[in-house]
Amino acid sequence: MATDAQPSAAAKPGLRKPVFVKVDSLKPGTYGHTLTVKVLEANGVVQKGGSGSGALNPARQSRIAECLIGDETGTVLFTARNDQVDLMKPGATIILRNAKIDMFKGSMRLAVDKWGRVEVTEPGSFEVKEDNNLSLVEYELVNVADE
Repeated sequence: MATDAQPSAAAKPGLRKPVFVKVDSLKPGTYGHTLTVKVLEANGVVQKGGSGSGALNPARQSRIAECLIGDETGTVLFTARNDQVDLMKPGATIILRNAKIDMFKGSMRLAVDKWGRVEVTEPGSFEVKEDNNLSLVEYELVNVADE
């Protein structure tokens, strides 16, 4: 019976070490990215109220900001939501965990949903390559017909 006492500890999987990727390796439709980036600009804060009761219930309001972020390989637009907006200050170095690529009007946007994490870290020692903006590349959805 002693063998039945241990499986609970063995069944719990260990956490994987994060694999940090660079901005230029991001592709449409991918997710689970962990990256360290600098915030270049944060603007366009949009406040959306809830279902007709935004003034009565401020907890239902959501804030959205478009932030240009990047590393030494390129830049991409990041969609910051609610509490993430406060962290995205120009010049800040941010670690994005479990980020995903959303498509908006044919271009890539990086986003972190409730399963991910946005955290401020020590200032990075890299220069952002501003002439390689991946969000300026337009993609087109092509349906491939089966032969």
